[in-house]
Amino acid sequence: MGWVARLFDARDTFVRMVLLDLSGLSYLLFGTQAGPAPTPTQWLLAVAAFALALILHRRQLPGLLAQTALLVVAFWLIDDTTINQVGTSWLLLEVALWAPRPRILWSCAGLVAAVYAAFTLGRDPSQISGLVFGLFIVIGVPVLLGLVIRTTRELGVQARRRAESESRAARADERSAIARELHDVVAHHVASMVLRVGVARHVLPDVDPRVTEVFDDVHGTGTAALADLRQLVAVLRDPSRRTDAALTAIEPGALPAALEAAVETARRAGLTVDASIAPEAGSLDVVRGLAVLRLTQEALTNVAKHAGPAARASLRVEVQDGDVLWSVTDDGGGVVPGLPSGGGHGLIGMRERVEVLGGRLTAGPAAGGWRVETVLPASRSTEPV
Repeated sequence: MGWVARLFDARDTFVRMVLLDLSGLSYLLFGTQAGPAPTPTQWLLAVAAFALALILHRRQLPGLLAQTALLVVAFWLIDDTTINQVGTSWLLLEVALWAPRPRILWSCAGLVAAVYAAFTLGRDPSQISGLVFGLFIVIGVPVLLGLVIRTTRELGVQARRRAESESRAARADERSAIARELHDVVAHHVASMVLRVGVARHVLPDVDPRVTEVFDDVHGTGTAALADLRQLVAVLRDPSRRTDAALTAIEPGALPAALEAAVETARRAGLTVDASIAPEAGSLDVVRGLAVLRLTQEALTNVAKHAGPAARASLRVEVQDGDVLWSVTDDGGGVVPGLPSGGGHGLIGMRERVEVLGGRLTAGPAAGGWRVETVLPASRSTEPV
């Protein structure tokens, strides 16, 4: 029944009507060869049924009423009413697939049954058995088939919804597990590091100012990392908050300053960074702004890790027609370029972040170093994952 259910999908109504019309045309051309040829009146009623089936293919109830009216005329004027009976039965099946309330279906079935019985018994009142058989074929089969297909379709929808619900529950469990690990393991260690650095700043007041500067930098970085971890744990533990907690890491309009801070952090690590940040970056929406910031932080970290502190990097952030053009390039720092080591999880995460926003990340060797770039389109509506 799977292929039947797909054929009777609501989007394929026009296709079904075309197939019905072709089958009726084939009957008129070849199916009546054993008997008399179709009369002009039979052709006229058939063409009217074909046209109305196509015109009203999305309006099942008016279509059924129109086909029933043609069936009445056919009973009056012609002997072979097969085309109009099939058209009426098929539209009754369409109503069974569509009817929002059972009484609509049964009212339509009663109307067709009354018309069929009136003209059948009017011609030969003794043909009770033929009437019952005809009602089963003309009305019973379409209604039963329509209800079976509709039930199958509804069960399929329920199964998909149940699978989606189970998938969401599984993702929620996984998010909770990750949140616990982040909180219990990573956050604990980072908090310990920040605490110890803070103690060192107080117990060593007379050290070299350069050491004090390093202490301050490590303490500030650790404190910022703890804040990001808390926001991430909040997002993971409460999916209904979507990514709003994470997005508060950068306010709208603050992207240029945040990028400059990321560049300054990379410079303190020893890198030489040339940054070209368009002023229009401050007008980006918060989703793409956060993505650009995270991509920049990850890319500069990768430069320091794989090209070394002696490398020279170039950051470019431009906005053209609403699209964000972002790239980070390095000269390799004297290291032979190649794929990042350590499994490349940072690059994978960058690619996933970009693809969620409708872009495509490209990365590879360039001019003796490494280049990673992307375009974040403006027209893509983002949904959190």
